[in-house]
Amino acid sequence: MLKPRSTATRELVRLDGLWPFALDSQVGETPWTTTLETSLEAPVPASYNDLFVDTAVRDHVGWVWYQRRVRVPRGWADERVLVRVDAATHEGRVYVDDTLVAEHVGGYTPFEADITDLVRPGEEFRLTIAVNNELTNVTIPPGSITVDADGRKKQRYFHDFYNYAGLARSVWLYSAPAARVDDITVVTGVDGADGIVDYEIVTTAPAEVRVRILDSAGAEVGSAQGASGSVRIAQVNLWQPGAAYLYELVAELIQDGEVVDTYPLAVGVRTVEVRGNQFLINGKPFYFTGFGKHEDTAVRGKGHDDAYLVHDFELMRWIGANSFRTSHYPYAEEVLEYADRKGIVVIDETAAVGLNYSIISGFLGGPVVPTFGPDSVNEQTQAAHAQAIRELIARDKNHPSVVMWSIANEPDSGVDEARAYFEPLATLTRELDPTRPVTFINVMLAPVGTDKISDLFDVLCLNRYYGWYVDTGDLQSAEAHLEAELRGWEASYGKPMIMTEYGADTVAGTHSVFDQPWTEEYQVAYLDMNHRVFDRIESFVGEQVWNFADFQTAVGIIRVDGNKKGVFTRDRKPKAAAHALRRRWTELEK
Repeated sequence: MLKPRSTATRELVRLDGLWPFALDSQVGETPWTTTLETSLEAPVPASYNDLFVDTAVRDHVGWVWYQRRVRVPRGWADERVLVRVDAATHEGRVYVDDTLVAEHVGGYTPFEADITDLVRPGEEFRLTIAVNNELTNVTIPPGSITVDADGRKKQRYFHDFYNYAGLARSVWLYSAPAARVDDITVVTGVDGADGIVDYEIVTTAPAEVRVRILDSAGAEVGSAQGASGSVRIAQVNLWQPGAAYLYELVAELIQDGEVVDTYPLAVGVRTVEVRGNQFLINGKPFYFTGFGKHEDTAVRGKGHDDAYLVHDFELMRWIGANSFRTSHYPYAEEVLEYADRKGIVVIDETAAVGLNYSIISGFLGGPVVPTFGPDSVNEQTQAAHAQAIRELIARDKNHPSVVMWSIANEPDSGVDEARAYFEPLATLTRELDPTRPVTFINVMLAPVGTDKISDLFDVLCLNRYYGWYVDTGDLQSAEAHLEAELRGWEASYGKPMIMTEYGADTVAGTHSVFDQPWTEEYQVAYLDMNHRVFDRIESFVGEQVWNFADFQTAVGIIRVDGNKKGVFTRDRKPKAAAHALRRRWTELEK
């Protein structure tokens, strides 16, 4: 799905700002049919949970309502008019006046509707957006809902980060011609000193298609005719980690000799390949350094914020990180666009986190329930998971920064049923995009010899916490156990390995001269231990610390105001570990 852009043939209105807001319990049965009667206003983009000093809002389970008046620019009389929601966590419905125009399940990918026949240029309409935060066994991510004796709904979810909800990304009104570019797929390659850009363009109506490739200075360096084809760029400037170079592909639709639509797309020419136990970008071995992150800030929750976007990337540059994983959901498109421009490498992940009921029954103290079964993860869950993969790839397929798809984080991969669930999803991912490696993130409860699905994937991505959840405070034992397991993976698979999570909770300002968990000194020693092991494993191609910054979680006795594994605090102050990582990553040569 193409992101709306302002071009010579399209116009774009951002509908961000303060919207009247209400809980489902505060409005009637059909709140979209009238003006929303409420004293509350919620900013878009932002999660709503932390905005108000009201437990009823923070802990609300179910639908909430956003509404505002929107005026269609009067110059759009001959255009199609569309409304787009970048994300509604986790289910969204859009109403134009009294009419439902769009429904979508999945909290991190966009959806839109053509509303041309319902609105008039120069006039206002009532735009209502309903958002539901409920998670069940057939959603991605999964969860469960209970109802107390007093009638209160309670949401239980199976992931270790707060279930922020609402309109966390922008809402748009935009115009486009009836005959327009509807989708573009770009695949790049290298032939000697030249770059190859293979493209495929989908249009909404028959039209002549022309493609031009412009360099960073705006000079044309290649062109082609037709809805699909190939463009050769002589003496290409490659998109490189840490040294991004972007061309611009301009797609034009021509009818009766006139350009009726134009759409620009940033293109980075690069190759990605897994060869033996190496991960190659542009034919050269690449070693991942960086983090698992979260879209998480105080007050805003998961609300996208350009200031935090820039600052987080500056901190990653300062610390020497070259990559991150979009743990555990697709991030805002603006994040990937920025990564494209800055040369930061991305492992792009679906929202399939929590597909592991054994963690809930053990680590989080819930009842023992099999992960896979009619009342837990089932065929409906798998169908939702497949749709999440389709939407992720449809949105992010053209980003040069995205070098690998992760289709799940820490699923229950040690049981036989996991194979029947994941094999078709791995196949689907490769069918949708045969150009990028595919992975999933293995949990420590499914070590080598127990895991049933790692052979289906191209890269072994492991989350391991020896020295924290296992061998707590005993780094000597942790080092031995970690190395033994990693050598087992290496011997069994011979694939490249990335440690996608390793970390220790640390309360900033807590100190000790001993190996004392929760102290800043222990976090440094813990990371050093892991790094010694990584450096001894030939198949190791990356390390991504958990986590970039402290983040909010559900209330529980194992968390103190959230997860404290960040090397930065939630407000982005460095702990001692940040300085230690900076020394390693700025000097690392692999």
